Order: sequence, then structure tokens, then C-alpha cells
Amino acid sequence: MAEEAPPEVGRRIRELRERKGLSLRTLAEQSGLSVNAVSLIERGQSSPTVSTLHRLAAALGVRIVDLFGPEETARVVYVRAGERGQTQTPGALVESLGTGLAGQRIEPFVVTLDAGASGGEPITHGGQELVLGLAGRVDYTVDGRTYRIGEGDALLFEASLPHYWCNPTWEAARFLLVLEAMQGHGAPLLSHMEA
Repeated sequence: MAEEAPPEVGRRIRELRERKGLSLRTLAEQSGLSVNAVSLIERGQSSPTVSTLHRLAAALGVRIVDLFGPEETARVVYVRAGERGQTQTPGALVESLGTGLAGQRIEPFVVTLDAGASGGEPITHGGQELVLGLAGRVDYTVDGRTYRIGEGDALLFEASLPHYWCNPTWEAARFLLVLEAMQGHGAPLLSHMEA
């Protein structure tokens, strides 16, 4: 049984879809998802993968962080630890560290990978990517070379290089993931995890 998506993510997707005047069917077609899948996500009855969140964000013409909260034009964004926008995807908890900054050029997340969780096939996307190990170990493979990221280790790379992550251990791993927000909204960022 799929874990439920946090209702605010589903509500936010529905809000953005309605604001743009898109039907459920149109959003499904533009994101490459089924109408049923989008409907379940909007109602908080299905957990979207990071890939699905990227597809929905691209189809809606927004950044993925915009799915975690309203778009704003703030000069300062403060997020308390217990108030982070988050979604539970298969194998991982993804928490947004902030969105809504005017001209925001980064998309910061804390990712908690379950033991044995994997990103599957290598992916590419525009921009740059930063990974900082917070706890446990995550293996990041970039352009065929694997980097073991432990607490305090950092990895910075061009995201156009094929890359994926996995947690090869029996313990959960946590890391900071910072994606470069692409110029404008809706730049196609592909998944970091497929269920």
C-alpha cells in the first residue's frame, strides 16, 4: 500500500493546475502521467516520486520547490524545522528548506534515504548540483565514478553528467541536496529517484 502524500503538496498541485486553467486530463497529458495518478496525488492518496514531482513541476511551468509552498517574492525566507514542506516518496523523505525568495536560484532539500534505497538509472538535467552528507552514507555515481558521501563530505558537479544515488547500507542516510534553479520556471529537471 502506498504511503499518503502530505495533503499540502497535493493541494498545491491542484491550486497551481486550477490557477493555470488546466484540466486534470491536460495536466496528466503534459506530465506524461495518468489522470488517475494525478488525481490521487492531488487528493493526498498517493506518494509521488521525485520524478513525478519534477514532471508535474515542468508541466505546470514552476520549479519543484514551488510544489511545497506558495510562490512569493520575499527577500528573506525562514523555515522552522517542524514546518518544512515535505513529501514521502518511495524510499525517501524529501524536505524543502525554503522557497519563495525573489529571484531564487537554488532549490535546497534535505533528503533522507531509507536503507537500500536507490535512484535507479542515471539521469541528467541542466544546472549544477551540490550534495553534503549529514548522516549515514550515500553513494553518488557521477559520469561512471562512484563517490562515497559520509557525514561532512561534499560533492559538487555539473548535473548534465549522468548521475544517480543509492544508500547501500542497512541504515538511513541524510544529505543536503542543492539543485541550481534553472532560468525561468518549468525547466525540465528529471528524477533523482524512480520507484
